[in-house]
Amino acid sequence: MSESRMAVLKRLAPVRERLSALLTAKGGCYPPQAVWLLALKSERVIELWVGDNVSPVFVKDFPILAASGVAGPKLTEGDGQVPEGIYAITALNPESRFYLSLRIDYPNAFDLKWAGSEHRSNPGSDIYIHGGAESAGCLAIGDSAIEELFVLASDTGMANISVAISPHDPRRTDLDTCGKPLWVKALYAELTNTFSGFVTKTP
Repeated sequence: MSESRMAVLKRLAPVRERLSALLTAKGGCYPPQAVWLLALKSERVIELWVGDNVSPVFVKDFPILAASGVAGPKLTEGDGQVPEGIYAITALNPESRFYLSLRIDYPNAFDLKWAGSEHRSNPGSDIYIHGGAESAGCLAIGDSAIEELFVLASDTGMANISVAISPHDPRRTDLDTCGKPLWVKALYAELTNTFSGFVTKTP
């Protein structure tokens, strides 16, 4: 852990206290065993779920304040698209130009496989969930929200966090696969299956 990250976590001790109280009120523990972030591009929200693989618990929504692009996966550097898929967190950046940020592992193995198959040599990189209210290809959720996710990710451990990004909520409306390549159909089937495990969303 870098000194700057340690300093940030020390400064954000009150955030940890709030998170601990919130998760306890939800019947969970702090830090949780696992964290899932379900990002919905059309609805412009990130849902926070915690717990285990059997019975995850909904905690809260984080409004997405800025995100560029339209429905559909990211294909190349500079296309302005927010990726779609299932991702891990690979880094916590305490010195982001957008205050704090969490880096996701786009392009992952799935993205790279199909980029290679379609001869897309530069699928892009450096995709983050970050603070502030502006973004190009990333998800901006504001400074207060990123403080909570930064502390939660640090305490839970990056290996225990999954990020699912979908064009819209597949629990409400089927993802449109009409005319799309087979790999997008497979991706959307995986997203639909993943989101189906998160159904009991209570205040």
